[in-house]
Amino acid sequence: MSSVTTSWRQRRQVARTRRALDRALARSSSPAMRDELLTIANGSAFLGR
Repeated sequence: MSSVTTSWRQRRQVARTRRALDRALARSSSPAMRDELLTIANGSAFLGR
C-alpha cells in the first residue's frame, strides 16, 4: 500500500512542478528569462524524470 501512496505522491509533485513551471514561463518578461527557466528545468531532475 505504501508503494502506491508513494507513487501517487510523486506523480502529484511532478504535476505541481509542471504547473508552476508553466506559470513561470507564461509570466517571464523576456525570451532570455524563458530560456533560463527551460534550461534549469531540462538540465536537472526538476520535472521528476
